Amino acid sequence: MSGVGRDYPVHRGADRGSEPVAGDLSRHRLTVVSGPSGVGKSSVVGELRKLEPEIYFSVSVTTRAPRPGEVDGAHYHFVDRAEFDAMVDGGRLLEWAEFAGNRYGTPREPVEKALAEGRPAVLEIELQGARQVRAAMPEARLVMLMPPSWEELVGRLTGRGTENEAAVQARLAEAERELAAAGEFDHRVVNADVREAAEHLLNLITADQFSEEAEHHE
Repeated sequence: MSGVGRDYPVHRGADRGSEPVAGDLSRHRLTVVSGPSGVGKSSVVGELRKLEPEIYFSVSVTTRAPRPGEVDGAHYHFVDRAEFDAMVDGGRLLEWAEFAGNRYGTPREPVEKALAEGRPAVLEIELQGARQVRAAMPEARLVMLMPPSWEELVGRLTGRGTENEAAVQARLAEAERELAAAGEFDHRVVNADVREAAEHLLNLITADQFSEEAEHHE
């Protein structure tokens, strides 16, 4: 799967150029950021936090135990399985999944509250969750982060040196499956440089307000 940029159309920035647009982020719309393991989702979203701290960044709920240094409500909302099941049954999660015996999900109420207050909201999740959000909130914007090339992604995943060959091959197979779903996303942004990718993502988010202003002036 070489030549990711050729195989999957990508956006290297918003139509207004690579510089983020300052101003009131008044148009409320959820932006979902997804992409394969190794593409740098957390790094790009972390940089986006620095560029625009007024954006609401969703905090997931999980049934796993806190790790050393993790703070409830900051890193995750830690709940037991009974509470998690109650949230699922009550429709209080936008999406959820189970990994390695633990459940993870996105609380619906804080996202809807932020949007109602006029704050853009950003959610960083995997492909399965992105599909659930699209079903639960069709107006959400889905953005897939893409590697500069398949070879670059392979290098990032194999260069960690912390997993055995079987685990690496499993990650590569999963990454290939996720990249094959790029056409389901509204935008695709190449992460060749973390700062640049975060600026492009911010441009996509702030484009909502410019669309709203154009409608008001017609």
